Amino acid sequence: MASHCQHESVRDNTGMNATMYHNPRCSKSRATLALLERHGVAVATIDYLADPPTVQRLRELLAMLNLPAQGILRFGEVKAKELGLAADDERSPAQWLDLLHAHPILIERPIVVIGARAVIGRPPENVLALLS
Repeated sequence: MASHCQHESVRDNTGMNATMYHNPRCSKSRATLALLERHGVAVATIDYLADPPTVQRLRELLAMLNLPAQGILRFGEVKAKELGLAADDERSPAQWLDLLHAHPILIERPIVVIGARAVIGRPPENVLALLS
């Protein structure tokens, strides 16, 4: 009987460039970065806590992710609780975007962009969909 070991199939993606909204203190973010690098992807990281995306950039990321602002908001964060945020709050899309820009700790991480496509790297393997 043949044994079947599951190994991650690593493609050579040399020349492929990604932008990653990264929190270096987050284990999932670090694992996603390592996974992309193992696959030969050149990754430009943006420490989104130090350099938050503009409201316009958030709008673009949400369009690529096909999510509303609440879809990338970390409701479990202490800051979300301090602000009394809930997914069913009655806020306009602009108000949600303003909140994410003002409090980048609330943005789900990591967000990886390759070309005109983006995914959230939770789990890190989600980024593999961008490599095909």
